[in-house]
Amino acid sequence: MNRATALKAKAKSLPLSTPITRESTPSSPIHSGGENDDDQIFNLSLRPSRFGEFVGQLQIVENLRVAIQAAKRRGEPLEHLLLAGPPGLGKTSLAHIVAHELGAKITATGGPAIARAGDLVGGLTNLQEGDIFFIDEIHRLSKVVEEFLYPAMENFEIDFVIGNQGPYAKITKFRLKRFTLIGATTRDGLLSNPLRSRFGMAYHLEFYKPDELMVIIKRSANILGMTLEPEAARIIAERSRGTPRIANRLLRRVRDYAQVKTSGKISAAVAQAALAAQGVDDLGLDGLDRKVLRTIIEFYGGGPVGIDALAAALNEERDTIVDVVEPYLLASGFLKRTARGRKVTTLARQHFASLKQQDLELFSVAS
Repeated sequence: MNRATALKAKAKSLPLSTPITRESTPSSPIHSGGENDDDQIFNLSLRPSRFGEFVGQLQIVENLRVAIQAAKRRGEPLEHLLLAGPPGLGKTSLAHIVAHELGAKITATGGPAIARAGDLVGGLTNLQEGDIFFIDEIHRLSKVVEEFLYPAMENFEIDFVIGNQGPYAKITKFRLKRFTLIGATTRDGLLSNPLRSRFGMAYHLEFYKPDELMVIIKRSANILGMTLEPEAARIIAERSRGTPRIANRLLRRVRDYAQVKTSGKISAAVAQAALAAQGVDDLGLDGLDRKVLRTIIEFYGGGPVGIDALAAALNEERDTIVDVVEPYLLASGFLKRTARGRKVTTLARQHFASLKQQDLELFSVAS
């Protein structure tokens, strides 16, 4: 059995999920966007399955360990859990790890896939005692569906109508088995207070440090059978925007470059050349990031500029800028929000000046 076949077999052995409707895909193929079948297989094969394999987010992991052990000792299901943070930090991985540590079945779906309250009935009524019901992008649930969830979360019961709408309709209560709802969101500010208050635990995942990403990259390289020098792992980690999903994507692109251009061994020089070919600079900014900063600097004098005006100038979706580009730029000190809009910082101007001195092509979006 070759390595690709082995990875596919491992992916098939992992918990299955119901289809999830994803957010609109951004322009950069490196830092976010749609995944083909091979990408999904590799991501599944690289996903940790237990807390001992999960890197980073130490406080959150420890709190979850305690909560799971306490729930087991009481013989109760885990309290409902909300995981928030930018894309690619491990929210879905943590949901599957929690299910694994509890020895529970996990049923997964996405907020956009649940169009009507009736879409939830089948999933909720099929849950067994202690099962996990995972909703990704939970902030995208409609108001009607959200309110349908309230009694299910609080009292483990749902109300649904039997018969045609009208004077002969009958409302019936259905008792559910006690389950745990895990919600994941990249926009926790969009969650309503009534929904947020029904989660017993709520945690916000932070960007990873380069040393943590190095551990993830080395583990992934080992699973993929790659020869990776430590300095090459550091280079990839420092350009991964603090995000494990991006680190694994960049690692695969570096692997492709090494297999075609060199003997296959990934040295520091190979990693730098591969990432430069992908348009990723020393700080992990790609063409779309630089395009956002350049537009604010050159067209709006450094800001402030409103997000809608910026999205129109860039011909990009508003959500792409808010969900994909801004979190890292804000966390890295390249961008700041004010009451009047977005402004670039001195650090962003200095970084652009440095890149210009290196005679780099700054503003082309990687394709």
